[in-house]
Amino acid sequence: MKSSVSDLGAIGFAVAGFTFWVLADTSIKLAGQSKLPAYEVIAFLGLFVAGFLTVHALWRGQLRTLWPRHVQRQSIRSCLDLTNNLCVVVALRHLSLTLFYILVFMAPMVIAILSTVFLREGLPWRKAIAIVTGFAGVVIAVDPFGSAQQGDWIGFAACMACVACFSVNMVWSRVMTQTERPESLTFFSGLVMTIAGFGLMLWHAEPLTLRLTGVLLAMGLFCAMGTVSFFIALKHTSAANVSQYHYTQLLSGTLIAYLIWRDKPTPFMVLGGALIVGAGLYIAVAASRERFRAVSVSPVVPD
Repeated sequence: MKSSVSDLGAIGFAVAGFTFWVLADTSIKLAGQSKLPAYEVIAFLGLFVAGFLTVHALWRGQLRTLWPRHVQRQSIRSCLDLTNNLCVVVALRHLSLTLFYILVFMAPMVIAILSTVFLREGLPWRKAIAIVTGFAGVVIAVDPFGSAQQGDWIGFAACMACVACFSVNMVWSRVMTQTERPESLTFFSGLVMTIAGFGLMLWHAEPLTLRLTGVLLAMGLFCAMGTVSFFIALKHTSAANVSQYHYTQLLSGTLIAYLIWRDKPTPFMVLGGALIVGAGLYIAVAASRERFRAVSVSPVVPD
């Protein structure tokens, strides 16, 4: 019974974490409607995330856990994360929140392809069909020949770059997490975003209004709360179990997009989104089963 409660609590933290990240993306979109350059938004995002994790580590007396063991490797990963977040800011300026989430859910399919090429994880024919189905869902959701466009080519290009950077980052992070702590990975990415963002602000920066300052504060707070909730969920259940609730972002994102911007998903977006989510869930479940089989057949070494 204790284990069941723990799993339910972990699922609750996972859903809360993904919801907080939707609120962070909503704040980014609100900030993006101003004249703030993308790097200025990223500067404050990195500052608040790194600052929150520093305070959290100081409170727990674990400040040393924030610094990476391999600075060069983390620097490469953090640059991918920096590019990813810059593309997120640009994409959210040119796409509706709902369409943005539909497109970024291509990531599990791209990750499956990259894992096959670089990690030699194999690509069964069922998973290959799921990947093709997911990409077909993207074409249907975008509806390139339809009249109800909820984005432009700049947003689509930025979103594709975001998916590419995120996917490579995730595959690289699978290797990094063998030696690095999740808190360290998040902190160092925030540090790199802060340095790069404020460095570019020395060249040009837009003045902040009281409203924009509040939006940026909310953005950093939601992002940090989402990160902490995500780590708590991973502490009490498997990563495969957590990842299946990633798709709650599509529901919460669609609801927020309607409440704030009155954006309604088109029938093509609903159909395409359903295909993408279905394909992604199949890939996640298949990966979970493969890991379970690997553990089940592992030889037991006697003491």
